[in-house]
Amino acid sequence: MSDEPEEILETEEVQPVEEEEEPILTPVSETTETSVIVEEERPTKKGKKELTAEEIAEQERRQKIIDAREIIEVDPVHVPVEFETTGKGKIMIGPPTLTRFEKARILGARALQLSLGAPPFIQVPKEVATSLDLAYTELEKRVIPITIRRVLPNGDFQNIPIDLFD
Repeated sequence: MSDEPEEILETEEVQPVEEEEEPILTPVSETTETSVIVEEERPTKKGKKELTAEEIAEQERRQKIIDAREIIEVDPVHVPVEFETTGKGKIMIGPPTLTRFEKARILGARALQLSLGAPPFIQVPKEVATSLDLAYTELEKRVIPITIRRVLPNGDFQNIPIDLFD
């Protein structure tokens, strides 16, 4: 692969073209010299009123402003940066505690490891009946060697060891 960003071709959606109806013309009176034709009001679609000349001019003015805007086709490439943790209380991304999602992910992964025969990091207490209970006890004592990676939408991230959480 080259260092140049790939070109992405975007297609424009084509809106179906509605054919304009010609106004219904009815002769009002005819004389020998001229005939006068009056335009009947035609019903508009879905109860919408027809635009006045001023409203059409305003829409055209706004359309020109929109057409004149700069179009950004390619976002500048952002290199993800790691926010370093230099000690206690240096959690810069997210809350200083484990979220329920992080906790569930850690407990599920550690319980799976224990159920597949991984050695426990603590002495197994007598009240522990399942691998999930043992994983929860290990998490409470913060002995699981795991690091949480919290990622921002722009790609920046922070790796936080589990013992830094409250």
